[in-house]
Amino acid sequence: MPEETTPPTDDTRMELTLEGLTGFAKRRGFVFQASEIYGGLAGFWDYGPLGVELVNNIKASWWREFVNRRTDMVGLDTSIIQNPTLWKASGHVDEFVDPMVDDLVTRKRYRADHLADLDTTDLAKLSEALKDTLSPDGNPLTEPKMFNLMFTTNVGAVEGESTQTYLRPETAGGIFTNFKNVLDTTRQRLPFGIAQIGKSFRNELTPGEFIFRVRELEIMELEYFTKPEDAPAAFDEFLALQKEWLASIGLDPNHLHEYEHPVDGRAHYSDKTIDLEFDYPFGTKEMTGIANRTNYDLTQHAEFSGKDLRYFDEETKQHIVPYVIEPTFGLGRIALAVLCDAYREEEVNGEKRIVLQLTPEMAPIKAAILPLSKKPELSSLAKEIFADIAGDWRIEYDETQSIGKRYRRQDEIGTPYCITVDFDSLEDKAVTVRERDTMKQDRIAITNLKAYLLERL
Repeated sequence: MPEETTPPTDDTRMELTLEGLTGFAKRRGFVFQASEIYGGLAGFWDYGPLGVELVNNIKASWWREFVNRRTDMVGLDTSIIQNPTLWKASGHVDEFVDPMVDDLVTRKRYRADHLADLDTTDLAKLSEALKDTLSPDGNPLTEPKMFNLMFTTNVGAVEGESTQTYLRPETAGGIFTNFKNVLDTTRQRLPFGIAQIGKSFRNELTPGEFIFRVRELEIMELEYFTKPEDAPAAFDEFLALQKEWLASIGLDPNHLHEYEHPVDGRAHYSDKTIDLEFDYPFGTKEMTGIANRTNYDLTQHAEFSGKDLRYFDEETKQHIVPYVIEPTFGLGRIALAVLCDAYREEEVNGEKRIVLQLTPEMAPIKAAILPLSKKPELSSLAKEIFADIAGDWRIEYDETQSIGKRYRRQDEIGTPYCITVDFDSLEDKAVTVRERDTMKQDRIAITNLKAYLLERL
């Protein structure tokens, strides 16, 4: 009997709660609490078997779109630990701070700007806004003060002779200090960009909302160097590209919103900052951002290092310090958004069907090979088919439980195609291919199966 489905409404997606999303992600192997058996540690998470495939797909898509398909972009992979002077020059030692308040009774710490619902780091404004505010526990608060978000560490084996430095709070620092190296070793000329994907660390005051606000995060980031007069146009170009790429990986444009930071709410280096916010189940929150960093970074690093970081413009025969446009993508926040927008609940033959409508590019498992029974003759043929196509995509092999339950499991983890090997396959050398979203089934010759999938994946 064909599967009969009641299509979901737009409201179905929004019914997913943060608790439900966290439970779903753990149950299906997307995200686990780091060191869970020891009680975990706030702000740290592990990606499971399906989660690592999803984030790898996101990273591969991002690199393909912003690096491989452009002639004006190169990549780097810089060290997490750098000379501490880098962070003094960048302003992070003095300026990478969040305003905080303490509960005078419980000593719990909170983001002052979050409690006041103000996008500012101005302590006077925050103090005025919070003068009659109590903590979430109903207790009086301290006056706002600044808290530096960087993790410190020490380099060196001899106590007393080691050097204190920091785990990088962003990937940009290593890009700026390699600006001249890239110029000297490539044929890039303005405008051009340097891209990087890597881990960063921020000692967030209030980590939470699952993988949204964490202390160990992965950032996909690029610094686009341009002449000062061309910076506004480059800003607009990359803002548009951000939106296009996010839509291409499955995010609904109706769930994205632009937010431009006021002067007192943006980073110290920024002339203009716009966030792309996303409608998460727990509220509309920042997902990606783009900033015009002006020439702040190269100027600072030139001053602190004593190195000439100017660019020689062949057209004008003048040395200039380029402006920098910085699109930044938080990997965890994007992965969370992808899961939110893909999650659906439907009714099929009177039963609830959970389906993760991921794009084929984002799906952790591209297809599942499902022999109808464990009989040796079927298993043997199914394993031959698996071996033939598994090298091209991430494919799953499953021969346990009923075929209906196996379909439901694959629907729930977002697998676009299920390939059923039945007893007729032994005679007609064909398999049944079921499409995830429509549940439509096609009979495909085994010899044509790879081409069939290649066209759709």
